[in-house]
Amino acid sequence: MVKIAERLRTLRKEKKLRQSDVARLLGIGVRTYQYYEGDDHRPDYEMLIALADLFGVSTDYLLGRSDER
Repeated sequence: MVKIAERLRTLRKEKKLRQSDVARLLGIGVRTYQYYEGDDHRPDYEMLIALADLFGVSTDYLLGRSDER
């Protein structure tokens, strides 16, 4: 099963963004976003939706429940 951290990292790199760019766009600290990509913390419901919107994918894709973006 694909982890959300892997999907976040891949999506960010596809958009040629740095972790600090994503954090700024989401209005969160860089360290918080690094925790998500490092699989140390999982985003809450609202942040999961914000991440999906930012990357143009479904929440199911981020959660590894679907391979369709």
